[in-house]
Amino acid sequence: MTITISPALPRVANPINPYRDGVQGKANEPICVAGLLDRAYREVGYEALPNWSLEAIYDRLEHNAPRIAVIGGSLDHPAHVMDPGTVARAALAIWKNGGVPFSFSVPVLCDGTAQSNMGMSYSLQSRNAIAEMIVNQMEAHSYHGAFVVQSCDKMPLAAVSALAHLDTLRRRREEAPVFAAFAPAHVLKGGTIPLEVRAELDILAAECRAEGHPEIAEDLEDAMNYILQCSSNTAFQGVFIRAIEHGILSPERHKAIERGLAVNTCDAKGGICAFNGTGNSSRHLVAALGLVHPAVELLTDPPTTAQVNAVVDDLVQLVNRPECGVAEIVLQNMGNAIRLHSASGGSTNLLMHLVGAAIYAGYRFSIWDLDRIHHSHPVPDLFDYSLTQGRDIFALAKQCCAGDIRGMETLIHEMTRNGVPMDLDAMTVTGTTWAERLSDPTNLSATGVESNPVILATPRRAVSGVDVLQSNWFESAVVKISGMPERQVNNFDEQAGFVLYYESEEAANDDLLDVYLLDRHRDLETFAEADLRAVWRFNAPGLGLDVSQGEGLPYAELFDLMVTSGTLKLALVIAAQGPEAFGMPEMFTPMQHINANRALRKLATLISDGRYSGVSYGAAIGHVVPEAARGGDIGRLQTGDLLHLRFRARRIDLLDPVAFRDGRPEPASRDLLGARDVLFTERLARLRKRQRRVAASNRMVGCTDASQGVVPQIVWDDCEVGFWDAARVAGVTI
Repeated sequence: MTITISPALPRVANPINPYRDGVQGKANEPICVAGLLDRAYREVGYEALPNWSLEAIYDRLEHNAPRIAVIGGSLDHPAHVMDPGTVARAALAIWKNGGVPFSFSVPVLCDGTAQSNMGMSYSLQSRNAIAEMIVNQMEAHSYHGAFVVQSCDKMPLAAVSALAHLDTLRRRREEAPVFAAFAPAHVLKGGTIPLEVRAELDILAAECRAEGHPEIAEDLEDAMNYILQCSSNTAFQGVFIRAIEHGILSPERHKAIERGLAVNTCDAKGGICAFNGTGNSSRHLVAALGLVHPAVELLTDPPTTAQVNAVVDDLVQLVNRPECGVAEIVLQNMGNAIRLHSASGGSTNLLMHLVGAAIYAGYRFSIWDLDRIHHSHPVPDLFDYSLTQGRDIFALAKQCCAGDIRGMETLIHEMTRNGVPMDLDAMTVTGTTWAERLSDPTNLSATGVESNPVILATPRRAVSGVDVLQSNWFESAVVKISGMPERQVNNFDEQAGFVLYYESEEAANDDLLDVYLLDRHRDLETFAEADLRAVWRFNAPGLGLDVSQGEGLPYAELFDLMVTSGTLKLALVIAAQGPEAFGMPEMFTPMQHINANRALRKLATLISDGRYSGVSYGAAIGHVVPEAARGGDIGRLQTGDLLHLRFRARRIDLLDPVAFRDGRPEPASRDLLGARDVLFTERLARLRKRQRRVAASNRMVGCTDASQGVVPQIVWDDCEVGFWDAARVAGVTI
């Protein structure tokens, strides 16, 4: 028999090869490989004549050439629109390098599309589903490694989790390590509001002022300052609805403007949206984990053949190198990833996904381990990102493509230069360490961008990142301090706020779109007068106000004074949104409604056992553990309760109302919430009915809580070693 595989081509040193010891795979798969390569040849061409006969494919399978899956996403997601070209280039490069390319795709849910509908209850679950699908396919077809076309939302960390999980599993079976390289989709250029639509918006703003509603005009003009993205369309929507309710904007005219905005939002070639949400935060984080090749990290267009070749050329060099297995690279780079996520102001959701990835890799890890790393050394804010001043992620990608800076390599360099303890000995997907990658100083400094830099050489401020909070009514929650400027933190820190309680996001959205929300609570005297006066006396001094201004005022006048002065703090609690309750949807829409209301946004903090993305003008606190569905006390709060907001102290406590009226901000005893068991039981019964709106097949039961990444319980139970023990044994510096 003629063997067509060259001895010089790479082979996986694995005692198990189902394609050698069994016949069915070699009978089934050569036509799949040939079909993939034929399509790739038609798509992008090949530098030589095609040489992938079925016999040649058979021989590579027989002799354990690296079987590498090109993992893409679904074409109904904007970030995957250009997948066919990237998949084609990767497949041809894998064959050229002596491997056997395969290709499969996974469904990828777009969080933007899923906003404000039932899709949000499936978003987080999709991460675990994608991880499971990748493991299934990699195991069923015995692939050794992967080239991942990375998109946004839950897909990136799902793929990291799956491949790390599989790497650990294969090593337990004494098989070869699983290797992978990630190639993020390019950045989608933000849309431009057409001149005729902008003119119509200017007219609408003028009409709002003429009708006595300058606040709506100002909020509309604020929205017009942002790059046009799917998220900014939601901001517009909240303003439009208020204008409709005041009779200024007709529904027909609203739909015409909405259409003009929507069809001009996304560039035809797709990509990851240009705001620094979960999509681009995932790009930065997976890069910091050492898994993204620098040739494709930050692009403004789909990768070229040369760029994909650079990734694959290095990828095949990882074969048979245990230190380059996905789980090992994740372990080595965990400290780097957490600190870079902090310095870049990354999405809060990624705390949960990063914790989950560590657990999938086989390490016992929680939000408190992440917090320990985050606070082990100060991490400055080195990311001056803006959606209104030409510093979005598309601008950052342009700076990288121009060769002025080197993306996350530049950020790691500047973090190190500013004293952040980054582990430069950690291995990366190039087959080299960070120290080796940074040894070339070419365009490494952030000072290479002279105009409007996103990555900074000099910190904006000394603190950054997401903090974990504690309380007398929850175990943990998270707040994104990095998204709040100091004046904003000052406006809410050490203040007392009234709870406005909602049992669902729908109820919150309906209320937040009521233009008379504050007036209604004033006229109904929702908050006890003694508590209102106590809040005035407590909050006013912290905001530099004279307490005597409010003394003796009637309820309504005091309420209005507190609204205009910002002393009336409201804690909007949206409960029963956790993983088990309702799939842990993102509270983006209510946050946008808060942001689009000039009066409310100065007063409101949002608190939920659901997820959230971005920040509000107040504060956003999410991932409350335990969630309401598991007996968490968030399900026992009620409208009128008093919370002590202490962000710098990293606490939010329920106050004893009697002591507070007496001028003593003392945490309430357990008796206050313990007396509300009947209320909680009634709410839980309503929740059980509401849960039936989510498909039973996709409910997140049997999972850990948010502090442990919301992973399948069996994945946590199967972890054999603590993270810190594993790091110590591996000699990893955290």
